[in-house]
Amino acid sequence: MIQATIVGATMKRRRFQQTISLEERLQQQAEQIHLKAEALPPGEERDRLLREARNADTAAHINDWLSSPGLQPPK
Repeated sequence: MIQATIVGATMKRRRFQQTISLEERLQQQAEQIHLKAEALPPGEERDRLLREARNADTAAHINDWLSSPGLQPPK
């Protein structure tokens, strides 16, 4: 078993302040991937990119649903 010890040094997490929401970032990602896919001829790579774009779009919708004010925490 290998143990790593840090002597005299502290590790800090790098934190980034996001300027746009997760939903917006996911939607932008979906749009960019969709544009790349549209530039390709029909085939496996295009299908993979379109699937990836749909996944990002679905994630944006799920995030929107989860953060909606109508959603109540479990009791």
